[in-house]
Order: sequence, then C-alpha cells, then structure tokens
Amino acid sequence: MTNDSIASDRLAPPVGGFQEIEGRRIFVHTAGSGGPAVVFLPGASAVGLDYYGVQQGVSQFTTAVVYDRGGSGYSDPLPLPRTAAAVATELRELLRARNIPAPYVLAAHSLGGFYAYRFAQLFPAEVAGLVWLDGLHRDWDDFVPAASSLAATERMAGDPEQIEQMRPAVCAMTADLLANYPARLRDALIEAKTSDEWLRAGVAERSTLIAPAAELRTGPGLPDVPVIALTVVGNDPFYRELHDAKTKMDAALVNSVSCGEQRILSDTLHHRLCFDRPDAVVQAIRDVVDRLPRT
Repeated sequence: MTNDSIASDRLAPPVGGFQEIEGRRIFVHTAGSGGPAVVFLPGASAVGLDYYGVQQGVSQFTTAVVYDRGGSGYSDPLPLPRTAAAVATELRELLRARNIPAPYVLAAHSLGGFYAYRFAQLFPAEVAGLVWLDGLHRDWDDFVPAASSLAATERMAGDPEQIEQMRPAVCAMTADLLANYPARLRDALIEAKTSDEWLRAGVAERSTLIAPAAELRTGPGLPDVPVIALTVVGNDPFYRELHDAKTKMDAALVNSVSCGEQRILSDTLHHRLCFDRPDAVVQAIRDVVDRLPRT
C-alpha cells in the first residue's frame, strides 16, 4: 500500500512520501529511471535526504532511491537498537512494495555499511554491486587502534540527557552541510534534525555498534559483485594511525571480490563526504553501474 498522500502528524518531509510496511510508514524518495537501481543507506544520525544531492546526480543515469530506516528520520518510530537483519529485511520489503526490481547497487555510508553488508549476506542474488562510502566494517576492531574501537565509539555517542547541549551544534552543522540544497529542503531538515526525536534516534544508533558487527561476523562474506570503496583519510597527523587502518581495512574489502577498487580521498571528512565530494561519489556509483548489464 502506498501512502504518499497521507499527511504526517509528525514532521512532514519536504519531498518524497511514505510506504506502509507491516503497518508502519517508511519514508522513501525515488528519482530517475532504469536499472539497476541505486539505494543509499544512511549513516547514524543521517537520513535519506542528506543524500539528496548525490541522488540527483545518480538519477541522471539510473533510478536512485533514498529512504529512512524504521526508527529514524521521517519514518515511523521503532524501539532502537534493531538487528541488522531486521533493517535489511525491511529495506527489501520496501523496494519490493515500490516495485523497484532487483538486483540493486547499494551505496552505503558509515553505519549504513553494516546494513548493506547484512543485506548482501541475506539476499546475495539481489545485490548487483556495492559502493562503500567510508562505511563501517564487521572487522573494524581487527584493524583500528583501541582508542577507535567500536566500544570506544559507542562510549563517545553521548546520552539523551545531552540532547539540549547538542542542539546548537547540530543546527549549525546541518546548515553548513546543506548550504547548497534547495531552501525548502534545507529548512525542513534543520528543523527535523534538531528535534528531540531525531536527536535521540541518532544517539541510539551511534551507541549500538558492537552488536551488528558481531551479527555480521556470523554470516558469509560479500557476494562476488563489483565493489568500489571510497576511503576518507585526512591530513591531521593525530588521526594518521586510524586513517592507515581504514585504508588497509577497505583494501581487504575490495580484495575480497574479483572486481574491487579502492579510491582514497584526502580532501574531505567522514561526515562531509557526500557534500564535499559529490563528484567522487556519483562517479564511483556510475562506474559500478557501467560494469553491470543494463535493465
């Protein structure tokens, strides 16, 4: 059942609509046509419309889908955390309900890497390719220094009591990141991202990283599909050990398939990747799509 015409009694998205999945509304916005469809999987505290800019670029050559997983963004609330399998299965049901045919190219940023990996484990025949946008890995703790482990990252996530303190910084960062977005979209996202509900959801997702990584480690590796990994490294010597670890980690990921490629970016930051370098993101997606049969 499609629910694009239903007005939200909560925050209303400036574009896109809703798809009902098991009695819950999932936000989704699709642009472009043709296949394979490219699906963006947001990071923690990010939402589908954060990827609107790169979605518009990808929509010039194929279907591009952004969405909010249940419990986040404009989608109906759910208790968090959720298992990676639950998130992956929900995404599959959403794409089927929207009549977007498989297989898909999954473009996964940050925490979205866990969910893309789980989708590929559970539904390997429905994955045509992967674009790793500085994504999290199930083997993260095997590579990074202890100070950057998943447990340490969870501890830095904050807690709901700090929400009021976070609000001004979130407002300023969102305004900066979305400076080139249409005003209607930018203003709506600034309002939503500084709401208690969205801030709490972001904290909850950033506070739960160990469990999904462990869940992924019980499953198989990636299917043998084209993979391009964009690895973000900076010039700050304080983070050199972490960036070296991430470079080795993404190299291992792309070397696990027969058609893998790593591209290192040193002129952006993890959370700014799709805003500072939309050209690199869109080009990586185009290159994966070009290596696949057109539908």
